[in-house]
Amino acid sequence: MSKMFLLRYIFLFIFTETHIGNFHQKRIDSLNKLKLKTVLQKKNPYLFKAKFLLTAEEIVKGLTDAFISSNEETIFGDWLEGLAIFINGKVFNGQKSSADGIDLEFENIGIRYIVAIKSGPNWGNKSQKDKMLSDFADAKRKIHTSGNKANVICVNGCCYGRDNKPQKYPKKGVDYLKLCGQRFWEFISDDENLYLDLIIPLGHNSKERNEEFMISYSKMINKFTKEFIDDFCKENGEIDWDKLVKFNSQK
Repeated sequence: MSKMFLLRYIFLFIFTETHIGNFHQKRIDSLNKLKLKTVLQKKNPYLFKAKFLLTAEEIVKGLTDAFISSNEETIFGDWLEGLAIFINGKVFNGQKSSADGIDLEFENIGIRYIVAIKSGPNWGNKSQKDKMLSDFADAKRKIHTSGNKANVICVNGCCYGRDNKPQKYPKKGVDYLKLCGQRFWEFISDDENLYLDLIIPLGHNSKERNEEFMISYSKMINKFTKEFIDDFCKENGEIDWDKLVKFNSQK
């Protein structure tokens, strides 16, 4: 094991041990803030009926699990962004960018890289991707007007997944690289195996941390199920679909 590899691995463990607790705490905090009726207003009640959901718990779990999955993607995406910036700072002295829409800036072999970090390759709609291109163009312009003569390359970095055609030439906007999964982690660290090395520290103490989350999750399911029964079930226990749809959609 090389000295450089050992140092990177130590940095990875230090960041994970220091910050992974924030991810798990945010998961729990988001559960504690969740309100059943807020989620019910955002979901399609007809879908529950079409899926032949018959119990309050089935509906509650379907609602909350969908919310949790989406919310965790966002929370963990932010965490991975912080990890990427941390590692790049240790390897290339990169830093969090102050430019709008740009997450990371660093130089390597005379090239200035400006990086927009996303969780996975299938992020965003057309307007969001157009916004990224606009942010790239603005950041490049500011770098050049400041007197910096370095060649600037724009990068859309994705923490997982793959895109085997990384060079992008949009019809409008600046050209950029889309680096996903292994390509992205190697790009920010100069280590082609970093994407695999992430696995071990992420799993450290994960069982204990998830047990705490599951306690909060079980309490929430029980509480929401009781609330749903009280507000949207008939005396005989049957779901009152008219009342549920009216709550969601009545003018």
